[in-house]
Amino acid sequence: MPEGSPPTPALGTATFTLANVVTLLRLCAVPVAVWLVLRGQFLAAFWLFAAAGLSDALDGWLARRHGPTRLGAMIDPIADKALLVSMFLILAVVHVIPDWLAILVIFRDVVIVGGVLLLYVMGHPVAIRPLPISKLNTVVQIVMIAATLLTEGLRLDWEGLHMVLLAAVAASTLASLGAYVWQVARGR
Repeated sequence: MPEGSPPTPALGTATFTLANVVTLLRLCAVPVAVWLVLRGQFLAAFWLFAAAGLSDALDGWLARRHGPTRLGAMIDPIADKALLVSMFLILAVVHVIPDWLAILVIFRDVVIVGGVLLLYVMGHPVAIRPLPISKLNTVVQIVMIAATLLTEGLRLDWEGLHMVLLAAVAASTLASLGAYVWQVARGR
Protein backbone atom coordinates (compact mmCIF):
# COMPACT_ATOMS: atom_id res chain seq x y z
CA MET A 1 0.00 0.00 0.00
CA PRO A 2 1.47 3.42 -0.93
CA GLU A 3 2.55 5.58 1.95
CA GLY A 4 -0.15 8.01 3.03
CA SER A 5 -2.99 5.95 1.51
CA PRO A 6 -5.93 5.20 3.75
CA PRO A 7 -6.08 1.56 4.79
CA THR A 8 -8.46 -0.64 2.82
CA PRO A 9 -11.31 -1.71 5.09
CA ALA A 10 -11.44 -5.40 5.90
CA LEU A 11 -14.40 -7.22 4.41
CA GLY A 12 -16.82 -8.68 6.93
CA THR A 13 -18.15 -12.20 6.73
CA ALA A 14 -21.80 -11.46 7.56
CA THR A 15 -24.26 -12.60 4.92
CA PHE A 16 -27.59 -10.98 5.66
CA THR A 17 -26.70 -7.37 6.25
CA LEU A 18 -29.18 -4.69 5.26
CA ALA A 19 -26.84 -3.59 2.45
CA ASN A 20 -26.72 -7.14 1.07
CA VAL A 21 -30.51 -7.51 1.26
CA VAL A 22 -30.90 -4.25 -0.72
CA THR A 23 -28.41 -5.56 -3.30
CA LEU A 24 -30.24 -8.89 -3.57
CA LEU A 25 -33.53 -7.03 -4.09
CA ARG A 26 -31.88 -5.07 -6.92
CA LEU A 27 -30.77 -8.35 -8.47
CA CYS A 28 -34.34 -9.66 -8.17
CA ALA A 29 -35.57 -6.53 -9.98
CA VAL A 30 -33.77 -7.64 -13.16
CA PRO A 31 -36.32 -10.25 -14.35
CA VAL A 32 -39.17 -7.92 -13.39
CA ALA A 33 -37.69 -5.09 -15.46
CA VAL A 34 -37.23 -7.46 -18.42
CA TRP A 35 -40.83 -8.67 -18.08
CA LEU A 36 -42.12 -5.08 -17.97
CA VAL A 37 -40.26 -4.18 -21.18
CA LEU A 38 -41.54 -7.34 -22.90
CA ARG A 39 -45.08 -6.27 -21.98
CA GLY A 40 -44.47 -2.77 -23.35
CA GLN A 41 -44.71 -1.18 -19.91
CA PHE A 42 -41.73 1.12 -20.39
CA LEU A 43 -42.76 3.73 -17.84
CA ALA A 44 -43.07 1.10 -15.09
CA ALA A 45 -39.70 -0.30 -16.20
CA PHE A 46 -38.24 3.23 -15.99
CA TRP A 47 -39.42 3.64 -12.39
CA LEU A 48 -38.07 0.20 -11.46
CA PHE A 49 -34.74 1.06 -13.14
CA ALA A 50 -34.64 4.37 -11.23
CA ALA A 51 -35.43 2.58 -7.96
CA ALA A 52 -32.64 0.10 -8.68
CA GLY A 53 -30.26 3.02 -9.16
CA LEU A 54 -31.30 4.50 -5.85
CA SER A 55 -30.91 1.11 -4.19
CA ASP A 56 -27.34 0.97 -5.51
CA ALA A 57 -26.60 4.26 -3.79
CA LEU A 58 -28.39 3.08 -0.63
CA ASP A 59 -26.55 -0.23 -0.34
CA GLY A 60 -23.25 1.56 -0.92
CA TRP A 61 -24.03 4.02 1.85
CA LEU A 62 -25.10 1.21 4.19
CA ALA A 63 -21.94 -0.79 3.42
CA ARG A 64 -19.73 2.24 4.16
CA ARG A 65 -21.62 2.96 7.36
CA HIS A 66 -21.75 -0.60 8.71
CA GLY A 67 -18.79 -2.13 6.91
CA PRO A 68 -18.57 -3.95 3.60
CA THR A 69 -18.89 -7.72 3.39
CA ARG A 70 -17.38 -10.33 1.10
CA LEU A 71 -20.80 -11.25 -0.22
CA GLY A 72 -21.65 -7.62 -0.88
CA ALA A 73 -18.36 -7.03 -2.67
CA MET A 74 -19.24 -9.92 -5.02
CA ILE A 75 -22.97 -9.45 -5.60
CA ASP A 76 -23.05 -5.66 -5.96
CA PRO A 77 -21.19 -5.56 -9.29
CA ILE A 78 -23.12 -8.64 -10.45
CA ALA A 79 -26.43 -6.93 -9.72
CA ASP A 80 -25.30 -3.77 -11.50
CA LYS A 81 -24.07 -5.62 -14.60
CA ALA A 82 -27.08 -7.94 -14.69
CA LEU A 83 -29.44 -4.98 -14.78
CA LEU A 84 -27.54 -3.03 -17.44
CA VAL A 85 -26.80 -5.99 -19.71
CA SER A 86 -30.38 -7.27 -19.40
CA MET A 87 -31.79 -3.86 -20.30
CA PHE A 88 -29.53 -3.48 -23.33
CA LEU A 89 -30.42 -6.98 -24.49
CA ILE A 90 -34.19 -6.71 -24.00
CA LEU A 91 -34.39 -3.21 -25.52
CA ALA A 92 -32.66 -4.59 -28.60
CA VAL A 93 -34.99 -7.61 -28.68
CA VAL A 94 -38.05 -5.30 -28.73
CA HIS A 95 -36.35 -3.12 -31.37
CA VAL A 96 -36.08 0.04 -29.29
CA ILE A 97 -32.30 0.25 -29.57
CA PRO A 98 -30.12 -1.12 -32.37
CA ASP A 99 -29.00 -4.74 -32.10
CA TRP A 100 -25.39 -3.77 -32.81
CA LEU A 101 -25.28 -1.54 -29.71
CA ALA A 102 -26.48 -4.32 -27.40
CA ILE A 103 -23.98 -6.70 -28.99
CA LEU A 104 -21.16 -4.17 -28.48
CA VAL A 105 -22.03 -3.57 -24.81
CA ILE A 106 -22.32 -7.28 -24.06
CA PHE A 107 -19.19 -8.13 -26.08
CA ARG A 108 -17.15 -5.65 -24.02
CA ASP A 109 -18.22 -7.30 -20.77
CA VAL A 110 -17.63 -10.81 -22.11
CA VAL A 111 -14.12 -9.91 -23.31
CA ILE A 112 -13.20 -8.31 -19.98
CA VAL A 113 -14.63 -11.04 -17.75
CA GLY A 114 -13.50 -13.83 -20.09
CA GLY A 115 -10.00 -12.37 -20.30
CA VAL A 116 -9.69 -12.11 -16.53
CA LEU A 117 -10.94 -15.70 -16.09
CA LEU A 118 -8.63 -17.00 -18.81
CA LEU A 119 -5.61 -15.30 -17.27
CA TYR A 120 -6.59 -16.63 -13.83
CA VAL A 121 -6.86 -20.20 -15.15
CA MET A 122 -3.47 -19.78 -16.83
CA GLY A 123 -1.98 -18.81 -13.45
CA HIS A 124 -1.78 -15.06 -14.10
CA PRO A 125 -4.43 -13.51 -11.86
CA VAL A 126 -5.15 -9.92 -12.81
CA ALA A 127 -6.61 -7.33 -10.48
CA ILE A 128 -8.84 -5.14 -12.63
CA ARG A 129 -9.48 -1.71 -11.22
CA PRO A 130 -12.31 0.45 -12.50
CA LEU A 131 -10.83 2.98 -14.89
CA PRO A 132 -12.15 6.53 -15.28
CA ILE A 133 -13.30 5.75 -18.85
CA SER A 134 -15.13 2.68 -17.54
CA LYS A 135 -16.92 4.76 -14.92
CA LEU A 136 -17.89 7.27 -17.62
CA ASN A 137 -19.08 4.39 -19.82
CA THR A 138 -21.31 3.10 -17.01
CA VAL A 139 -22.83 6.55 -16.46
CA VAL A 140 -23.51 6.99 -20.19
CA GLN A 141 -25.08 3.53 -20.38
CA ILE A 142 -27.31 4.27 -17.38
CA VAL A 143 -28.40 7.60 -18.87
CA MET A 144 -29.17 5.92 -22.19
CA ILE A 145 -31.26 3.15 -20.62
CA ALA A 146 -33.14 5.57 -18.37
CA ALA A 147 -33.79 8.01 -21.24
CA THR A 148 -34.91 5.18 -23.51
CA LEU A 149 -37.33 3.74 -20.98
CA LEU A 150 -38.72 7.16 -20.09
CA THR A 151 -39.17 8.43 -23.63
CA GLU A 152 -40.71 5.14 -24.77
CA GLY A 153 -43.02 5.17 -21.75
CA LEU A 154 -44.13 8.75 -22.43
CA ARG A 155 -44.14 8.18 -26.20
CA LEU A 156 -41.86 11.15 -26.83
CA ASP A 157 -39.99 11.86 -30.04
CA TRP A 158 -36.36 12.04 -29.05
CA GLU A 159 -34.46 11.15 -32.21
CA GLY A 160 -31.72 13.80 -31.77
CA LEU A 161 -30.94 12.91 -28.17
CA HIS A 162 -31.24 9.22 -29.01
CA MET A 163 -28.55 9.51 -31.71
CA VAL A 164 -26.21 11.44 -29.37
CA LEU A 165 -26.61 8.81 -26.63
CA LEU A 166 -26.10 5.96 -29.12
CA ALA A 167 -22.84 7.52 -30.27
CA ALA A 168 -21.73 8.24 -26.68
CA VAL A 169 -22.43 4.67 -25.53
CA ALA A 170 -20.68 3.17 -28.56
CA ALA A 171 -17.63 5.43 -28.23
CA SER A 172 -17.26 5.03 -24.47
CA THR A 173 -17.78 1.26 -24.69
CA LEU A 174 -15.04 0.90 -27.31
CA ALA A 175 -12.72 3.24 -25.38
CA SER A 176 -13.34 1.33 -22.15
CA LEU A 177 -12.68 -2.02 -23.80
CA GLY A 178 -9.47 -0.69 -25.33
CA ALA A 179 -8.33 0.76 -22.01
CA TYR A 180 -8.86 -2.54 -20.18
CA VAL A 181 -7.07 -4.53 -22.86
CA TRP A 182 -4.20 -2.02 -22.73
CA GLN A 183 -4.11 -2.22 -18.91
CA VAL A 184 -3.87 -6.03 -18.96
CA ALA A 185 -1.35 -6.05 -21.82
CA ARG A 186 0.91 -3.73 -19.82
CA GLY A 187 0.59 -6.01 -16.79
CA ARG A 188 -1.18 -3.59 -14.48
